[in-house]
Amino acid sequence: MIFKTLLTSAALALSIGTASLAASYNIDTDGAHASINFEANHLGFSVLTGRFDTFSGTFEFDAEHPEAGSVMVEITTDSVNSNHAKRDAHLRSGDFFDASSHPKATFKSTSIKVTGDKTAVITGDLTIKGITKSIDMDATMIGSGDDPWGGHRAGFSGTATINLGDFDMGGMIGPLDVTLNLHIEGIRQ
Repeated sequence: MIFKTLLTSAALALSIGTASLAASYNIDTDGAHASINFEANHLGFSVLTGRFDTFSGTFEFDAEHPEAGSVMVEITTDSVNSNHAKRDAHLRSGDFFDASSHPKATFKSTSIKVTGDKTAVITGDLTIKGITKSIDMDATMIGSGDDPWGGHRAGFSGTATINLGDFDMGGMIGPLDVTLNLHIEGIRQ
């Protein structure tokens, strides 16, 4: 009897599939409810901050099985904005993003490890300038629920540190760690 129950449960699980339980969300960039920001030490004197003005993405999320989720983000590299036109031109150049040859940077999750009630480490492939490296992002769920317009939303924040040298970026300044800070609100589809 136990064997029959296990077979029935396995067949049911295969027919339903884990992915079918996860809901699909589009990152709400139209409503400006998402941001991708960065900060880096500037020559040891201060902290430079900036953001990317143009990006898009999706994520799959199931509150009962967050480890089965996924994230995909695409950033338009020439949308880098550090609030200084001359510096932004340099960031778009071959020393950094080489935006004319590499107009997109992408992140695609490869695994999610739940670390607490509302926390996880999202591991994924970050591609910049055609170079792909695996990175870990510490993520925190902000909340989820129905919005006032009849939709359903879920929001997360995430932080990761990358070294620009790993992506052939930095020019004369050499290896430099940059902290990425993401605030993502998605609308369930």
